[in-house]
Amino acid sequence: MPMLSDYIKRILTARVYDVAIETPLEPARALSARLGNNVLLKREDLQPVFSFKLRGAYNRMANLSAVERERGVIAASAGNHAQGMALSASRLGIDALIVMPMTTPEIKVQSVASLGARITLHGNTYNDAADYAKLLAEEEGRTFVHPYDDPEVIAGQGTVAVEILRQHSGHIDAVFVPVGGGGLIAGVAAYIKYLYPEIKVIGVEPEDAACMYEALKADERVVLDQVGIFADGVAVRQVGEEPFRIARRYVDEVLLVSTDEICAAIKDIFEDTRSIAEPAGALAVAGLKKYIEREGCTERTFIAIDSGANINFDRLRHVAERAELGERREALLAVTIPERPGSFRQFCETLGQRAITEFNYRYADNNDAHVFVGVQMARGRKEKDELVALLASRDYPLLDMSDNEMAKLHIRYMVGGRSTVSDERLLRFEFPERPGALLRFLDHIGQHWNISLFHYRNHGAAYGRVLCGIQVPQSENEAFAGFLEQLAYPWWEESGNPVYPLFLR
Repeated sequence: MPMLSDYIKRILTARVYDVAIETPLEPARALSARLGNNVLLKREDLQPVFSFKLRGAYNRMANLSAVERERGVIAASAGNHAQGMALSASRLGIDALIVMPMTTPEIKVQSVASLGARITLHGNTYNDAADYAKLLAEEEGRTFVHPYDDPEVIAGQGTVAVEILRQHSGHIDAVFVPVGGGGLIAGVAAYIKYLYPEIKVIGVEPEDAACMYEALKADERVVLDQVGIFADGVAVRQVGEEPFRIARRYVDEVLLVSTDEICAAIKDIFEDTRSIAEPAGALAVAGLKKYIEREGCTERTFIAIDSGANINFDRLRHVAERAELGERREALLAVTIPERPGSFRQFCETLGQRAITEFNYRYADNNDAHVFVGVQMARGRKEKDELVALLASRDYPLLDMSDNEMAKLHIRYMVGGRSTVSDERLLRFEFPERPGALLRFLDHIGQHWNISLFHYRNHGAAYGRVLCGIQVPQSENEAFAGFLEQLAYPWWEESGNPVYPLFLR
């Protein structure tokens, strides 16, 4: 395990600028004025792959032996590390194989492929992809390049701190760093604390992906049962061994922020830079704001690392919805289906493998149910006309709402209402997002229990989110518990949520 002085040497000699750039340290003037402190943004979103990950990936690969270069490299990633690996391999002339989960958004798969790397899709999660990548590494003799748990990767990320201290010669009170597996904060903390131990190094994590926070709290690495995926760039269940060793000595604290706070930080960054950070990229600003509010401090100098801008357009929901409808790439339909077990699944089978963007459903009476459905139309109006004709041929009464302004602005979020349905349990689920995933989810539920409420919305992320009402008689609770265990999807019971009786029952 390298000592701190050894890391300083590694960081100062890291070979990152063959491919990475020295990113600017920019004042966030509007945010500074509002917070009463001097706030600066380290713009790692301006790297050639729009993320700091390029630094560590290139430095690791630049230090491979001739034999290792000849055998090639392999990595597992669903995003930023994969792009950094692909560009680095292209510049160094090394064969790179990237294993990506099958849930990876197509835009990221295409980005990696365009940089020349070969891609294998495997599993539904990063852990599935990582396990398979390590297996292939052994079988093919490739070098596995870890995204954060590697001294050379950490050293590459540490060059961010070198630039910060060179670019700002004045006093710095604290540097805020987004934390996933811990590679970036390990490198930044090692360099800053060696030269200026009085500067605070503060990590920031989402509340629902707090692997470093929990590890420091327990004084040992822990494995989170599950992690939230809104900030997918830091959705890590266990912090790296080497980053944790460094962080427990040199990181001052780790702050946790909510999804709403991350969203507000994305807006803050946009207003000062006119750039759109990915959720993980905005973590540091969210933490900085929370720190200032907690401490009540003024006239101090804080630096936040804007770590990346690889955000899917679909996640900018208010923009994406109108763009899709304006280009006739989404059809909004009101469809009436029979109210009986299995009819909902039968309707989904009729839609087939089309990408469903929205599903709103609520039990109405014993005869009929009304479904508000959004369907992605890759071929525009022609495909919509074909779908309408298909549904009509199956005797589904329907109304095309694609041009109905009130439906687009309001009704889509108000479908349903109060119900007195008996034995209803309300649950939230997450399932891997890919074509046909919703149908497979319904296959798991089967036809034993009646679905009395259903809401699904595609967020352009790797996981779909469903709110589901299921009629479960008390005598069947044990059997239902067994079903949930067999389903093996993350789920949350919401029957006791106070919003439930206010709006749905």
